[in-house]
Amino acid sequence: MIEQLEADGIQLQFGNRIILSDVYLSCAKGSIIGLLGRNGSGKSCLLQAIFGILACEKSIRINRVSCNEAYKNPSLISYLPQFHFIPNSLSLKDIFEVYALDYSIFELQFPLLQIPINQIFRNLSGGEKRLIEIYIIVESTAKFALLDEPFTFLNPIQIDAIKSYIKSKTTTKGFVISDHLYKHILDISDTNYVLANGKTHLIKQFSDIERLGYISIENS
Repeated sequence: MIEQLEADGIQLQFGNRIILSDVYLSCAKGSIIGLLGRNGSGKSCLLQAIFGILACEKSIRINRVSCNEAYKNPSLISYLPQFHFIPNSLSLKDIFEVYALDYSIFELQFPLLQIPINQIFRNLSGGEKRLIEIYIIVESTAKFALLDEPFTFLNPIQIDAIKSYIKSKTTTKGFVISDHLYKHILDISDTNYVLANGKTHLIKQFSDIERLGYISIENS
């Protein structure tokens, strides 16, 4: 049986503003799901709700088994937030030891970096930090990975490397990715949703993205 993540029944409201009201999202192991939407549409809230760190009414399931607090079980879902989450004071040696990862394998995966293992995290560029954080999240034992703005801070060469890396990891997990650099998502995704007016809309053709007000095709 193919592992399946499903999210629906999500209700989130801040004051009088409805953020999420009619959401359905499905991700199977081996697939990359793109989550598109304008700034403030609720994409990050949706990913946080799926991960379980945002309290709201919801139904999150893996293989039809409820997992509304997935963050408590590292084998279920991993989550990359928009912001840097690794403490600046740690060295790369410390970081890779904490997450039980082999730095030499990371170096083989991204040979262009060439960062000494004793380098302190605060001294890295924004792109280098982001790349390391993505690697840590993706290399976790979780069945699914939620990536919020993974391409932020990355230069074009790093983006290409990360896209290839993510695609290579679909043999072991499923991905839900949100990023304002939507062309990179469309380049690697199997299925895409646009989040608009609190609802997820399954994209069947490229023109649907314009119809839902996310982009203008003429300017894309």
